[in-house]
Amino acid sequence: MTKLQVRAFIYQLGCFAILFISIRYLVERYTGLTGFWIPMTAFMVGTILSPKFKSINTNDGEKLYMRWIFLKDVKEIG
Repeated sequence: MTKLQVRAFIYQLGCFAILFISIRYLVERYTGLTGFWIPMTAFMVGTILSPKFKSINTNDGEKLYMRWIFLKDVKEIG
């Protein structure tokens, strides 16, 4: 794995973890769900809402891109 691939993995994992923990707390606190459904709901929502990071080889070298459901275009990072 290259440096940008590792960075993309860490960014994606960090964003998902922040969303998962936040959503899990909100679901547990404000809904009537119990047991297995709390983390399952947080996982599904976190997976959908989390931005996707990808390292792609281009003619100019390797670049890091981000795609998010709330943004219209794919954004180049750094």
